[in-house]
Amino acid sequence: MSSLVPLLVTLPLIGAGIALVFGRRRRVQVGVSIVTLTLTLVIASVLLYAVDSSGEAIAVSVGGWPIPFGIILYVDRLAALLVVISSIVLLAVLLFSVGQGAADGDDDTPVTIFHPSYLILAAGIFNAFIAGDLFNLYVGFEILLVASYVLITLGSTESRIRTGVVYIVVSLVSSILFLAAIAAIYGALGTVNIAQLAERMTELPDSTQLVLHLMLLLAFSIKAAVFPLSFWLPDSYPTAPAPVTAVFAGLLTKVGVYAMIRTETQIFRDNDVNTLLLIVALATMIVGVLGALAQAELKRILSFTLVSHVGYLVFGLAIATPVALGATIYYMVHHIIVQTTLFLAVGLIERRAGSTSILKVKGLMRAAPVIAVLYFIPAINLGGLPPFSGFIGKFALFDAAAQVGTPLMYVLIVGGIVTSLLTLYTLMRAWNLAFWREEEDHSEETGVVERIEYLGDAPAADDQSARRVIPRIMTATTAGMVAVTVALTLFAGPLYQLCASIGDALLTPVTLVQLEQEVQQ
Repeated sequence: MSSLVPLLVTLPLIGAGIALVFGRRRRVQVGVSIVTLTLTLVIASVLLYAVDSSGEAIAVSVGGWPIPFGIILYVDRLAALLVVISSIVLLAVLLFSVGQGAADGDDDTPVTIFHPSYLILAAGIFNAFIAGDLFNLYVGFEILLVASYVLITLGSTESRIRTGVVYIVVSLVSSILFLAAIAAIYGALGTVNIAQLAERMTELPDSTQLVLHLMLLLAFSIKAAVFPLSFWLPDSYPTAPAPVTAVFAGLLTKVGVYAMIRTETQIFRDNDVNTLLLIVALATMIVGVLGALAQAELKRILSFTLVSHVGYLVFGLAIATPVALGATIYYMVHHIIVQTTLFLAVGLIERRAGSTSILKVKGLMRAAPVIAVLYFIPAINLGGLPPFSGFIGKFALFDAAAQVGTPLMYVLIVGGIVTSLLTLYTLMRAWNLAFWREEEDHSEETGVVERIEYLGDAPAADDQSARRVIPRIMTATTAGMVAVTVALTLFAGPLYQLCASIGDALLTPVTLVQLEQEVQQ
């Protein structure tokens, strides 16, 4: 079984190389990408079943180097689950992009560079999830960031280049902080292996631990778009092509959150900054949803809600109990799927109406009832309406906070409820204006949106473009993702049980002896 672990990274890299060689043969590239991600999904599912049924993680020492000197690939329930979910998202978005490219002649997603870059992005994401040491985690971040630099500027329009530069600069700052933290940790403890760091970190003075802790937390917070370090996201994501925006929104910030979960629960478990994280979580939730409330462009609305829902994940992490961590993992899975689905639905709206501005789009209920349903279901799910997975995840987080019972926890519960209600209002207002408002209705909405003068100059608020054909594969892919969001509710029991077991395991760090035994197996 351990021989399958390296394939999670090597398969996408090999696929990227093959796709690059066949740069002028679109069908070959599409076939290579689909087969690669399908195989990755199958392998990840097998590994998830193996680690869940046995209760033991799978570790691989790359190159056969003795621990802790070599690169360790580590697959436990958390890593396997996130690789499975990521594979589903990556495969669905790939199919969506194939339909878009076939219909548009690959203007927005030029096939020559899209498929190799996309597979490299997948390799970076998978590598980050299964990294057993900080430096390999850094390598995973850099692989996915290099690919994301290419993907976010596809088409080379003025707005994409402008926002892409901001994205690159911010990402480089985060990477420099991360690398500096790794160097400081290695200088202080002589290792970057996560299991060994968990044993040695207590040897350092509390003040030194705090400095190292905050350096890593700052680097990961930029990548996760935690307030006030989230300023770059609402302008960067909406300008990219629809498939790129969908996969970025679903996965990239979650890689940063995943890194926070690993380091907070394993390396710095005795040097917590949970009060700080709770305050930051509240600010992220409230500021993000207020930003969404003030937008008239659907992609920017979803980008701000993305920021606000990262706050829920930080909230669960800061509670720092097994129940809260299990709820956080469940909510992360929910948000990856639902946020990606919503961006795919908005991609359909953009093609059908020629715009994503709720001030311009109208009458879609009659013109495109299927799209109305495909947007509505994940929208109410993200808003936390029962009985969907969004409600289940939020209720679990609030219940875990109530069990702690401090005044700050109750403040966070109230903030989370307000954020959820405002999210639901914002998404339903957009649905009402875009779908229920008739074409002949020229009355203007009397709300805050109309009083924002800068909307026309926003990077994603372009002039209305020509309406384009929606290939069946794009609609079918979006419908399939909507079905997955519903499945998160229908199978919430088994999934939540898996996440609860992950929460229990996270607070019991793996020792170096255990890691050596897992590698030998």
